[in-house]
Amino acid sequence: MTTRRQTANDETVFWTLKLLQDNPGMTQRTLAKEVGINVSSINFCLKALAEKGWIKMGNFSKNPDKLSYAYLLTPTGMAEKAALTRRFLERKMAEYEKLKTEIEALQRETSLEPGLPEHSSS
Repeated sequence: MTTRRQTANDETVFWTLKLLQDNPGMTQRTLAKEVGINVSSINFCLKALAEKGWIKMGNFSKNPDKLSYAYLLTPTGMAEKAALTRRFLERKMAEYEKLKTEIEALQRETSLEPGLPEHSSS
């Protein structure tokens, strides 16, 4: 069984890899904001991904702003992103089905109570 911490970590890694694949030159500040974590956490995440060999970090040597980096997914990183995408989708589909069931139950419950108008689906 997956823990909440592992799920949160998987989601952080999933969104980090997805965003970097779409925009390898994204700054750590922007990346952190998009993923929903602080800059030091995204820095830690990027270093861990580089150590695993999932991304390569390279600076733009001709850029006067020496803090600019490109984060490129490696073939291993792309394969891991695909696996994370499958798990992410499975998790979100399960959440959707659970939420849908809860909504239907609440709609049935409220339509049975006297004095409340029935809801019609639009």
